Parts: sequence; C-alpha cells; structure tokens
Amino acid sequence: MKVVILAGGYGSRISEESHLKPKPMIEIGEKPILWHIMKIYSHYGFNDFIVCLGYKGYVIKEYFANYFLHESDVTFDFRKENQLEIHNHTAEPWKVTLINTGIDTMTGGRVRRIQPYVENQTFMLTYGDGVSDIDIDELVKFHKCHGKIATISSHQPAGRFGMLNTDEKNQVLGFQEKPKGDGGWINAGFFVFEPEVFNYIQNDNIILEREPLEKLAISNNLFTYKHLGFWHPMDTLRDKNYLEELWKAGNSPWKVWN
Repeated sequence: MKVVILAGGYGSRISEESHLKPKPMIEIGEKPILWHIMKIYSHYGFNDFIVCLGYKGYVIKEYFANYFLHESDVTFDFRKENQLEIHNHTAEPWKVTLINTGIDTMTGGRVRRIQPYVENQTFMLTYGDGVSDIDIDELVKFHKCHGKIATISSHQPAGRFGMLNTDEKNQVLGFQEKPKGDGGWINAGFFVFEPEVFNYIQNDNIILEREPLEKLAISNNLFTYKHLGFWHPMDTLRDKNYLEELWKAGNSPWKVWN
C-alpha cells in the first residue's frame, strides 16, 4: 500500500524556518520531520511513498537525490579525477516518488493530482508536519473492517494550560497539568482512502478537509480511528522546540523504530 504525504504548503505559522525550506524539511534531531514520518510508516512495512510537492519543492528533491551520499561515510580523492569512495553506507528500503502538485494548490487538489500514481488501489495519506505513535497496522485493519471509502484518525489533545482543581467553596485543592481538552476529537492526519475518494475532488481549489470529507460523512463513507496515544503537529516554532526537546531527552514517543 502506498503512502501519500502532503508536503507542499507554505508553513506560514513557522516562518522563522519555513522562509528557507518547506516545513516538512524542518529538522528534529538533525533529521527533517518528513524523515521521521516516513520512518513511522516504514516500521510497519510501508515503504512506497508519494510526496506532494509545492512550496520550495526542489529542496525535498535535492534531499532525496543526495540521501545516499548524506547518510554514508565517503572519501573524495581529488588526485584521481575526483573519485568518490563510499564507506559504511546506510540506506532505507524506500521508494520515493516526488510529484510537483503546484504552489497554490489546495490539499484536495494535491491528492487529486497524484491519482495516476496510486491508480485503483487503497492508499494512505498524512500531512508532512505531524508525528505520532499511532499503530499503522491497527489503523489499516480498522479501515478494512468497516469497508467504507475513508478512514480519518482522530486525537483528543491536552489542554494548552494547567487547570486548578477547586471545591464548591472555591478552595484550591491542587493542580492538574494540561488535562484533556473540551472532549472534542480532532483530525490527527493519518488517513486511509479507497480510490473512490477521487470522485469527491473536482479541481485544484478543493480543500480535502472540507467538501470531500463532509460529503463522505454525509454519505456514511467516513469512519474515524480514535488514537489515544501520542500525537503532535509542528505548526509553530514552539511545537518544533517541544519535539526537539523530547528527541534530545530520548523521550520521543513517535520513535517506534529501532
């Protein structure tokens, strides 16, 4: 099953770094977050990726074009016409297809443009800026069991601030650190789609999260896989720093690979 990754947005809310590179190439632990996302899927044996490019897509192309070189020890011998010798090379078992899906194309339009590459097959999709310890095998199993067109993963995020625990007299009894939010479940970005989803996307201006998903829900073709574990997006510099701190502390829940 192929994995489609949306990696074409401007990343304006993290412009401190995205003015130089696309958001999926912003690094956590000296590796692009795109790499972390691909490692999650690869851990479960899904190694065939289609990356939807847009803003500064050439940066992602150059990264994969030179991936083998970057991950290996090398010797450049300038005495022998710039001969290159590779030592102790490491490589991922990945097939990566990079597709230019337009600078200003909406998320649904980007999905529509990769239809020829997934053909008439079930495929997975996620955003290029969020990590999780979601069990991909269980996600796929859930999708196959309900037999509908689409599965969207969901997550109940923690509140942004700590909460006071009080009694009926307003006496403070203690503190609760970042409790669960207001009970709502949000889009966690790990999807499974049947090829019929393309029938719900008419042009480049369609936002996946609006008309297509809304129509799928109305037609009883959308189910959600509720993920109770770790999930975190990298929308802002604050998010980036938080994920970096977890990685440096050796406490990165999304690192499900060895």
